[in-house]
Amino acid sequence: MLTPCCRDVLGVATGGCSWRCPSVSPQWNEVTRCFRAGMPLRRHRQRLRSHGSCFTAAEAADWLHQVLRSNSSFGPDVTRQQTVQLLRKFLKNHVIEDIKGRWGAENLEDNGALYRFPPTSPVKPLPSPPRETLENFSGDKGKLFKLPSSSKRGLKKQEFLQSVENLARPKADVPEEKKEGTLQRREISQEYVQETWRNIIRIHLQTILGLPSLEEVLQPAQIIPEFVMYNMSNTSKHGVVILQDKAEDLPHWVLSAMKCLAYWPRNKDMSQATYSGFERDVFRTVADYFLSLPEPLLTFEYYELFVNILDLLQPHLERIAVEALQICCLLLPPPRRRKLQLLLRMMARISGNVDMPRLHDAMGTRSLLIQTFSRCVLRCAEEEDLDELLSTRLLSFLMDHQQEIFQVPAYLQVAVQDHLEYMKKAQCKQEKEEICAILPTYSYCKQITPEEFEEQKVSTSQAAVAELLENIIKDKNLSVKEKKKKLKQFQKEYPQIYGSRFPRTESEAQLLENKPTLKQPMLSLRKPKFRSLRY
Repeated sequence: MLTPCCRDVLGVATGGCSWRCPSVSPQWNEVTRCFRAGMPLRRHRQRLRSHGSCFTAAEAADWLHQVLRSNSSFGPDVTRQQTVQLLRKFLKNHVIEDIKGRWGAENLEDNGALYRFPPTSPVKPLPSPPRETLENFSGDKGKLFKLPSSSKRGLKKQEFLQSVENLARPKADVPEEKKEGTLQRREISQEYVQETWRNIIRIHLQTILGLPSLEEVLQPAQIIPEFVMYNMSNTSKHGVVILQDKAEDLPHWVLSAMKCLAYWPRNKDMSQATYSGFERDVFRTVADYFLSLPEPLLTFEYYELFVNILDLLQPHLERIAVEALQICCLLLPPPRRRKLQLLLRMMARISGNVDMPRLHDAMGTRSLLIQTFSRCVLRCAEEEDLDELLSTRLLSFLMDHQQEIFQVPAYLQVAVQDHLEYMKKAQCKQEKEEICAILPTYSYCKQITPEEFEEQKVSTSQAAVAELLENIIKDKNLSVKEKKKKLKQFQKEYPQIYGSRFPRTESEAQLLENKPTLKQPMLSLRKPKFRSLRY
């Protein structure tokens, strides 16, 4: 059931589908900020050209329709046609634009046409929030998303859009004492940046998992922004995390064994004598190392989080599961993420290698891989609570989709940057208002007429061209021949300026020290006449 405020946004109020004006609807900002922060972007190819960071209209309709239907503020009554109408309003109000930068019309259709986000934020200014809301927002870190008392009835089903609105509102700043009327600029602290990362991740996970709250599966202290930022920025060209401390990496002999199996038989060391069953011994070496780890690669503290993702491992929810695992794997410590990624890459290569001999007499290669490494990837701290089916099911999905899961979700970084830019602009606006209230108003510019502007434009251009001519004349690195060539070209392009500088030809010759060279007269040699001698 849609609430009245949501009906204003989606246009499903009684009497048709007339949309409410975005400038007077707070829900408009909620939906646009949600769409801009969460819509996945990728590279598309159209008409022999490749376009990056864009999406098709159909992809946007799929994603936005799913978000609106799974959100308690809107509900499952939202139709796809209403979602397309909302996208048309996005295009008209420059929330999105087509791949050529055009917007302002409602000609968006549910097809493969490409669209992108404009560089400027589409969020429209809202009235200042009440004091009670600001006080709740500026509380302790664990209660950052506390709502006003009037909204406590919906606290159990608090979802993405309400959280995003609270996050976008600036904190109430305590006025600082100013010495001698000077204002000190308030920079965004590193703690606030980390808290922004933590909140953005919580919002996206809560939306993707469809949970009313993350309290039972993930605590704020379990989200370490340093790990997330390191896993997103320190990667190789293949997307694998690069560790600064090599002591935390896999041992060299384990990496060699994994590489030998991943590229079998092309990468096996022919200098070492091989024997029948050599590949089985190498596989057993790798398995023994991972089975000896004291903690699974997904760690005990994230067990409940990954178990909740298992509900999304269905064919029609495959894309949502991949997005959830993308974010959850970013929470892992970098050494754990690297080991997990290298293990999954090796398993995927072995499973798809038709040249790999059987590693077990009574079991297929894929089944052997999943059963061997399932406990190394996911298990509970209490052995009696471990469900083997859960770990094998999750590992199977991770192995099949490891390439997509370990891609860095750029939309997280975009959402954080947009929020920090919003806060910086809010601070600059507040400081500007404070300065204007203290200092008197001065006028530093004098307006000129259009005729004066045109005259100044021409004189400035001519002065710049004349300066260019002087630079050519005074350039000592040019030979006389090169200087003549450049001056001749300049005379052809700007005859008036050239004529004012060299009114006479003699002045040009004198400047260039043009000394004509005389040709030596050719000697006329008379051929001797030979008379015939007659005997």
